[in-house]
Amino acid sequence: MIDYVGVIAIILFYLVILFIGVWAGRKTDKAKQGIGEQTEEVMLAGRNIGTLVGIFTMTATWVGGAYINGTAEALYNGGLVRCQAPIGYALSLVLGGVLFARKMRDEGYITMLDPFQIKYGQRVGGLMFFPALLGEIFWSAAILSALGATLSVILNINMTVSVIISALIAVFYTFTGGLYAVAYTDVVQLFCIFIGLWVCIPAALLQDKTTDLSRNVGDWIGEIGGFREKSLWVDRMLLLVFGGIPWQVYFQRVLSSKTSSGAQKLSFVAGIGCIMMAIPPALIGVIARNTDWRLTEYSPWGNGTKSQHIPADQTNMVVPLVFQYLTPKWVSFIGLGAVSAAVMSSADSSVLSAASMFAHNIWKLTIRPHASEKEVIVVMRFSIIVVGGLATVMALTINSIYGLWYLCADLVYVILFPQLLLVMYFKRSNTYGSLCGYAVGLLLRLSGGEPLLHFPAIIHYPMYDVETGTQYFPFKTMSMIASLYCCVAISLTTLYLFKSGILSPKYDVLNCVVN
Repeated sequence: MIDYVGVIAIILFYLVILFIGVWAGRKTDKAKQGIGEQTEEVMLAGRNIGTLVGIFTMTATWVGGAYINGTAEALYNGGLVRCQAPIGYALSLVLGGVLFARKMRDEGYITMLDPFQIKYGQRVGGLMFFPALLGEIFWSAAILSALGATLSVILNINMTVSVIISALIAVFYTFTGGLYAVAYTDVVQLFCIFIGLWVCIPAALLQDKTTDLSRNVGDWIGEIGGFREKSLWVDRMLLLVFGGIPWQVYFQRVLSSKTSSGAQKLSFVAGIGCIMMAIPPALIGVIARNTDWRLTEYSPWGNGTKSQHIPADQTNMVVPLVFQYLTPKWVSFIGLGAVSAAVMSSADSSVLSAASMFAHNIWKLTIRPHASEKEVIVVMRFSIIVVGGLATVMALTINSIYGLWYLCADLVYVILFPQLLLVMYFKRSNTYGSLCGYAVGLLLRLSGGEPLLHFPAIIHYPMYDVETGTQYFPFKTMSMIASLYCCVAISLTTLYLFKSGILSPKYDVLNCVVN
């Protein structure tokens, strides 16, 4: 039966977010002083985002529904040492601030892809768009799917309806207000996440179905395992740290900052914010781990049969299950608002990021170099609708959406990180090296397979588990290093061959060394 009180509460919350988004979007209209300024106004809020708002919007973007659900699930399944995302993303933000924030902001780029297209050419640089785009779309789809599942558990409403409504609201205020709307709604949403989750924790602890958490400290800390498990753990941590940097959703905030020093500061402080925002979902995971679920009304199979623990196929629902069965109804509604805020704060950012890259880097710089600013804005707004629609459809139709996102996140790490590092720090890199590094990274990553997508491994690296299809060897990091090495080696080789006269200038078909 549908919980109408809860539905009304969520509707009111959505209306508040929509109002703030539309109000903030009016700042874009007021800030416009001429046609030439429109692109930066909509995509980068006129590079007028202050440090405080930047910190809030950066933190809120990282702390999405998947971040909250994933942190709680990791604590429930494997303990604290298996909960890698908070530490990994925090380090990612800090390293992004150290390595790229100041340099990118000083150069005045509009998107993350600009340095690639400036150095390697519009079309070759545009290749970097595909892993970046797919990563943003699948990420949006994954967190919308998480929201739909949460709403269906607590309110008993149709998942399709909840996902579509949530996506429509996020797309609407992003469409009308651009980055201003996204940034200011992020501030409100971050407060909703923090307060909502902390309200739920004491309520869950005060009931008698959960044991004293301090009695099982060793249990909820967990352990990694043997050598091969540690190898996989290191690979995943490096992926989170370095693969979390080359995302447009991150650089959109960096490039919208008023100053380059402010861009660095918001990266550093947002890293601390990610750690702080992981504490509530981590505690929720610990509470669930120390609860005897037989004492609750929870029936995992819907037939009245109870279980002491949450079944493995339902551990991704730890947060909504704690809200539903371990807290009073009114508290669960507050928690649901927190999860909804987390999802919308990430979904709107990813949709805007993908649309900005397409409008600026693909449409403006590759397809229609002479397009007016007004045309680019129209294309960007149309892209917001398309990307939002694609993410919504995928959230509702693809069962292995997380598998797709994991694969795209891997490609961002394996391909984009070494490319970004070299384009910013290695002056002698060229298009030949970039293309070869791209191809090598892509082939090595795909050849390792992806169990979540039932994609078989072509190469069985050391410690490969045939039964589960798991590559325990850190092949993702190896693929990234191989891509980096290939890019450097080919760039230096072609530079030597053409500059020394061994190869005639007529063979410089990409016109990037001597022509």
